[in-house]
Amino acid sequence: MLTIKRVPTVVSNYQEDAAEPIDAVAGPNALGHCCLPVSKLPLYAFKNAPKPLKPSNKSKPSASKEDPPSDYFLNTLLLGQWEDRMSQGLFRYDVTACESKVIPGQHGFIAQLNEGRHLKKRPTEFRVDRVLQPFDPQKFNFTKVGQEEVLFRFEAGGGRRSHYFDSAPIKESDPPNVVAINVSPIEYGHVLLIPRVLECLPQRIDPDSLLLALHMAEEAGSPYFRLGYNSLGAFATINHLHFQAYFMSAPFPVEKAPTERIPVTKGESENGVKVSRLLNYPVRGLVYEGGKTLEDLSNMVSGACIWLQENNIPYNVLISDLGNKIFLFPQCYAEKQALGEVSQELLDTQVNPAVWEISGHMVLKRRKDYDDATEAYAWRLLAEVSLSEERFKEVEAYILEAIGMVEPPEVEGDIAEATGFESSPPVAAPIPDGCLVLQ
Repeated sequence: MLTIKRVPTVVSNYQEDAAEPIDAVAGPNALGHCCLPVSKLPLYAFKNAPKPLKPSNKSKPSASKEDPPSDYFLNTLLLGQWEDRMSQGLFRYDVTACESKVIPGQHGFIAQLNEGRHLKKRPTEFRVDRVLQPFDPQKFNFTKVGQEEVLFRFEAGGGRRSHYFDSAPIKESDPPNVVAINVSPIEYGHVLLIPRVLECLPQRIDPDSLLLALHMAEEAGSPYFRLGYNSLGAFATINHLHFQAYFMSAPFPVEKAPTERIPVTKGESENGVKVSRLLNYPVRGLVYEGGKTLEDLSNMVSGACIWLQENNIPYNVLISDLGNKIFLFPQCYAEKQALGEVSQELLDTQVNPAVWEISGHMVLKRRKDYDDATEAYAWRLLAEVSLSEERFKEVEAYILEAIGMVEPPEVEGDIAEATGFESSPPVAAPIPDGCLVLQ
């Protein structure tokens, strides 16, 4: 059986040691034990005018701050609450003390020395040969997170104004979206957005969850606040639906990369979403931007993600430009690891390229790798992530068809035979069955 050895990432102080049963570390303070304490969390109700506010019988929230300043969500609420948790000593290390530099070269890759993320724990098995896997309550999930790690709720308020409430009651039948700290942060303000946390959704994108993430990017109001998503098989470490986000006051290299507009035969004039492919970048990817509404953009990108999920192709997503631009990267690094196709030199770095690394923020765990980092090294590592040009073109064609931007090919049999995919219904298994990752 093919296996990969991997060091786990701990995102919560309640994350289990593999030697202990999960219930042994999920104490009475965990989110999943009772919804009453969750209801006492602060609430940020974001504006979402296109969707009418549904009638509610809930009691009136207290201490409303209507029309908060434009920088309130990011600077006062999110980063302010994050710094409060740092002062409480909830993080495993001080990420603000980590060394960071821009690697000399044309692309400006960013390297960070983050030895705090190099953890030695007993390995546990985690499958990488299936992008879609059922939620397993016996494994660590975000219902086990302590409430002190949760910052606030993030819910649609309806209307054209955002509101903040010091507390707002919720019903048990109304699972909240919550924002929590990542106790092993990569950058300043590193948080997790967990949609409908108590529903225990597996790690898979749908239109509603992606739209929620776009609203968070919009509310932050800063081009330096980005959100990312890793699918299973693309180095998501927890099979419970979540996005990551942090603040970094520098452009990501992928945001500066040139793009080439993809000609489409239909769909674009209706919603205004433009689709391009990346050029002169080590990881091949698609770029979606614009749209008449955030919902238009969300529907288009989530359609592509759903196709990748259903066809068992791992992928990463970067949400940029206040939610107006989304990068989508199908990837195959774990597959190459399992097949022994990655050099030992790269494996020894223990860098598993997920969304942040792919975007150009290289989180390095060893002093030697940081001191010796060059643009050639960053390019070589990320090039291992990318699909080949031929394979990427095949996937791109199927994605464009799935999201309704091109007409189906007249002769589908040739494409299916060449790629191993079936056009109707689309079924594929690019990752070899039986691949496991030991984390």
